[in-house]
Amino acid sequence: MTLKDYLKAASKHERAEIAAVCNDSVGYLYQLAGGHRFASPYMATLIEQTTQQVATNSHGRLETIPRHTLVRHPEIFFGLTEQETHDTSPH
Repeated sequence: MTLKDYLKAASKHERAEIAAVCNDSVGYLYQLAGGHRFASPYMATLIEQTTQQVATNSHGRLETIPRHTLVRHPEIFFGLTEQETHDTSPH
């Protein structure tokens, strides 16, 4: 599922929840979905984790958005271990 499809299928509340966790606006999410902007690796990881939580609560209606689809250079995520993917704290 692409971010564009996700935003179409998500409720207003679900879109707002993702934007709030990312400390950004729903408009920013639409800019990412349309390819007008690219997320930072940190933001892409937050979006992936948040969409996973929201998708779990949607009972199959929504799917997790993979972070590599949101960044300009997706190869930065290839080869990361599972622990590294969940460590989003700034160093």
